[in-house]
Amino acid sequence: MFERIKALIHRWDEIREVDAMSDRDLDDIGLSRAQLEEFVRMPHDLDKRVTAMAAIFGVDETALRQDHGHLIDMLHTCGHCEHRGACALVLERGELSRPRDAGFCPNAADFTQIAAKAAA
Repeated sequence: MFERIKALIHRWDEIREVDAMSDRDLDDIGLSRAQLEEFVRMPHDLDKRVTAMAAIFGVDETALRQDHGHLIDMLHTCGHCEHRGACALVLERGELSRPRDAGFCPNAADFTQIAAKAAA
């Protein structure tokens, strides 16, 4: 219970930080205030999940982060995914998982596209 309260307070502090950011700060990171607030409210493991799922599709972190706007879209998609349980199971298997195991992933086509582009 105490950990949950700490997490809520931490998230509240993050939202206040977003509110305090200037328009220039937001322009520098390439997100609107609403987008950044939405990301702050999403689960904090999104980046780790997307990076791990990308690896299953043969996408390394450098290739994944090459297009910042596309990565933001993928994080947003992951944050709204209804398949977190299935995702956790696939990610838990790590190197044993294959792209066919992640057919439920709404970013699967994106990972496949990035992998193909990196291989070309």
